[in-house]
Amino acid sequence: MKMELQIEFHKIKEQWASLALTESAKEKIENASYFLSESEVRKEIRDTTDGRSLMEKLGLPPFQNVTEIKEILTAAEKGDCLTPDQLEQTEKAIASFRRLKDYLKRGKQYGNSLAYYEENMEDPKELCGEICRQIRNGAVDDYASGELLQIRKQILKYEEQMKQKAEQVMRTNKSYMTDMYCTFRNGRICVPVKKEYRQKIAGSVIDKSSTGSTLFIEPSQAAKCFDELQLLKISEENEVYRILYTLTALVAESAGVIEENIRMMEKMDFIFSKGKLSMEMNAAEPSVNTQRRIVLKDARHPLMDPSVNVPLQFSIEDKIRGIVITGPNTGGKTVAIKTVMLSCLMAQCGLHVTCKEADVCMNSSYLCDIGDGQNLSENLSTFSAHMKNVLQVLREANDESLVILDELGSGTDPAEGMGIAVSVLEELRRSGAIFLVTTHYPEIKEYAKKTDGILNARMTFEKETLQPTYRLVIGEAGESCAFYIADKLGMPNEMLKTAIRAAYGEEAVGRYSFLTKNAELEKTYRRKILKTKKPHTTASQKEAFRIGDCVLVYPEKKIGIVCGPVNEKGVLRVQLPGKKIWINQKRVKLHVAAEKLYPDDYDFSILFETVERRKIRHDMERKYTDQVIFCEET
Repeated sequence: MKMELQIEFHKIKEQWASLALTESAKEKIENASYFLSESEVRKEIRDTTDGRSLMEKLGLPPFQNVTEIKEILTAAEKGDCLTPDQLEQTEKAIASFRRLKDYLKRGKQYGNSLAYYEENMEDPKELCGEICRQIRNGAVDDYASGELLQIRKQILKYEEQMKQKAEQVMRTNKSYMTDMYCTFRNGRICVPVKKEYRQKIAGSVIDKSSTGSTLFIEPSQAAKCFDELQLLKISEENEVYRILYTLTALVAESAGVIEENIRMMEKMDFIFSKGKLSMEMNAAEPSVNTQRRIVLKDARHPLMDPSVNVPLQFSIEDKIRGIVITGPNTGGKTVAIKTVMLSCLMAQCGLHVTCKEADVCMNSSYLCDIGDGQNLSENLSTFSAHMKNVLQVLREANDESLVILDELGSGTDPAEGMGIAVSVLEELRRSGAIFLVTTHYPEIKEYAKKTDGILNARMTFEKETLQPTYRLVIGEAGESCAFYIADKLGMPNEMLKTAIRAAYGEEAVGRYSFLTKNAELEKTYRRKILKTKKPHTTASQKEAFRIGDCVLVYPEKKIGIVCGPVNEKGVLRVQLPGKKIWINQKRVKLHVAAEKLYPDDYDFSILFETVERRKIRHDMERKYTDQVIFCEET
């Protein structure tokens, strides 16, 4: 499943499932995997081709979701009585089987092998005819049986008699009525009688109006008809149940045939969904081999827009087992290797592939490592996650595997990453697997060039427009074009020289021909952070007020005494009558200095502390005490 997510095969499955109609086919598509039997793969691909061919000639087949029919058959076989709606659903399903049978039968004229599946479908005509005759518009039809027809005629007769009796009572007793109409209350026909004339009308009170001024009375003459009517309705109900049970028994007898038709419809739905996917993707039938050969002509990624997708030409055969693809970023390397694996996987699942021509090999396993892979929940870095996946790939790889690895050796020290990449390639080569690897390391290009069974490949790049062409060229090593791209985009010459010198040495700097001459980077204006200015109190401000100074507090001009020095925020502690306050020193003016009011050694705690607090402090200075003084918040 992880492989399907990495190469996006799950998205193809979603598109595929949307083309199926039956729940069984959708479930089968969701759980679809590649086949390991060559004959089975060839049969599945042939079915896809035949399904598409039939639809191109005859149009879409007449499928229906048959999930409800399965439940109806189960109920019938258990002996439950099917409802008219359930019987109509059964009849519609049988009709859809007949339409599918006719559709397939018409396909025989083209010699299509799928068309002969119609011989496995039986048409229970008698059951369908009986349901059509006896059930109509969600109810048992009047003509379902002679007895039911007579009973319902009698019911209509007595209902009309009841209405006539009620109307006769109203006509002969107009003055006693609140209105000249009859109504049904609790299933009984009633006439509206004024409350004061209750005794004038023979019958039973069935209901009354909200005000109580009108009584709804069933006339005694109508009551006799009502009793007869109830007996007739019981007879009707018994006859309806007899008919429904008879039809249910017929459904149960035909359950085996219907279930076989359901299985055939679900099978056809699955096969034709593959044909629909082929038509929707404009795909082609692939050839399948077991000789470890992959040849794709004009291949494209099935999820990409065909109008912008550049066709991929890919070939790997004979003794070649590995392709090392290099080239610039965004050059399409990852798309290329995904396209190759998807083409092989889709073919081995019995699907057509998005190629003009395709000859793909069967594989016993599809292994890949694509994407960042970083996993915070498992505390794995990009490199650690890659190595974990790669090691698992190496454990599973064999001579029947197809392996793709994206950015092999990335995410760590370049020298060490290159060494690991070479060792992984060597292990894959020994395993005999077909592998496609993307990389930027020049050493790996050299390794591939010198090693038997491995070829270099590159994604071409348009240097003038700095745009990738997405074309794969097998047999040539690519360049990352990093210096060229940086130069083209305006990197200053001095920065480029530093980069070239660090990568290839001083001699390489002299050989490089700069495209443009840029002295330095042009800085663009950026908004700056606005820092909050911290208020600070100067020494002169701190000395402006002393403890004991008498001051005026503005704007009220209240007189207070300074009981705490100015803090770093310029805030002063002042004692006012009954309370102490914090106030900005700018709102305080000296009234009388402390030295003019108190001697030099005056104990200001007499002014600012209570007697109890002073006593505790005095005890603390003389001896140990367990009492506590809480300091005021500043």
